[in-house]
Amino acid sequence: MSDTVDSNAVSLEQEELRGISRTVAEIEWLLLVLVLLYYAFGGGHPEDKAAIVSGLLAYTACIMGFRYTHFFKRESRWKVAVETWIMTAFVTWSLWHTGKLDSPLINSYLLVIITSALTLGKITTLLELALIATCFVLLGDYDSIGELTSLSSLGGVLAEFAPFILVAYITTMFSSDIRYGLNKAKLMSESDDLTGILNRRGFAILADRLFGQAVRYNRALSILMIDCDNLKQVNDDFGHKAGDVLLKDLVKSIQGQLRYTDVLARHGGDEFVVLLPETTAAGALDVAERIRRAVDQMHAGGNTIHTTVSIGCAVYPEEGRTLDALMSGADRNLYQAKSLGRNQVVR
Repeated sequence: MSDTVDSNAVSLEQEELRGISRTVAEIEWLLLVLVLLYYAFGGGHPEDKAAIVSGLLAYTACIMGFRYTHFFKRESRWKVAVETWIMTAFVTWSLWHTGKLDSPLINSYLLVIITSALTLGKITTLLELALIATCFVLLGDYDSIGELTSLSSLGGVLAEFAPFILVAYITTMFSSDIRYGLNKAKLMSESDDLTGILNRRGFAILADRLFGQAVRYNRALSILMIDCDNLKQVNDDFGHKAGDVLLKDLVKSIQGQLRYTDVLARHGGDEFVVLLPETTAAGALDVAERIRRAVDQMHAGGNTIHTTVSIGCAVYPEEGRTLDALMSGADRNLYQAKSLGRNQVVR
C-alpha cells in the first residue's frame, strides 16, 4: 500500500520534471543560437573560428543526446544539473575563443544561472554561481596569484560578477514565489473549504491514477460511498453552523478508521467517498463497518448532536471494470442502505 503512494508521488514528480526538461531544452537551443549568430556575423578572430565551430558541434551533439536519443529513460534533477554544467562548459569555451571577459557573449552565463534558479533551487544555484565564478577567474588571465588577490583585481571581478549574483537571487526568489503560489492555488482548487479534505476534482485526479495502477497490476481496489443520515434535520433544528460542525467531526471520525494510503474526499453536500487501494471486499466491508460504528458513537456540537451514516461499497473488478462503473455501483449500494433503514453497510 505504501508502494501505491510512492508510485503516485513519483508520477507527479515525473510530470513536473518533464515540464522542467522542456524549459531547459528551450534555453539550451537559445544559447546555441546566440553563439551561432555571433559566429555567422563574423565574431571572433579568424584563428579561433575552428574552435568555435567545434564547440558548437560538440554542444549540439550533447543537446541531441540528452533530448532525442532517450538515453535517460526517466527525468531527474541530476540530469538537469548535468545539463547546466555542460552549458557552463560551452559558454566558457565560447568566451575563451571570443575575447574572454571582454567577449560580447559574457552575459550568456545568465542563461545558465536562470536555468538553475528556475529549476534546481537555491543550493544548486549557489553552487552554479561558484562554478561560474571559478570560470571568471580562469578567463581573467591573471599573471600570478598575487595579481588575482590584489584589492583592485578582486574589486574588478566582484563588480563584473555582481549582476550575475543579483540575477540569481531575484530569479530564485521569483521562482520560489511562483512555486508557492501555484501549490497554494492547486491545493485550494482540489480541497474542500469546510473540511480540508479533497473535493470532487482532487479526488478525480488521484482516483484516476490509483485506479489505473490497480488495472495495470491487477490489484484489488474498493470504493465506499458514505452519506450522513440526518444533516438536513440538524440544519433545520440547530442551524447551518451546527451542520458544519457535524460535517467536520464526521470527517475526523472517518479519518480515524483509515490508513494513510486511503483517500477520503467530500463528494458533495453530506456525501463522502473513500478509495481503498489494494483492498478486497472483506477488507472494505470491515473498514466500512468500523466507520459506521465510530460515527454512531460520535456526538458533535458539545455532545448535543448525534448522527449515523449509510455506506455503499463496491469492489474492483467484481462491481465494475472502470472507475465510473465502480462509483456508480457504490452509489447504488448507498441508496439501498438508506432505503433499508439507514445506519448500515450494503455491498
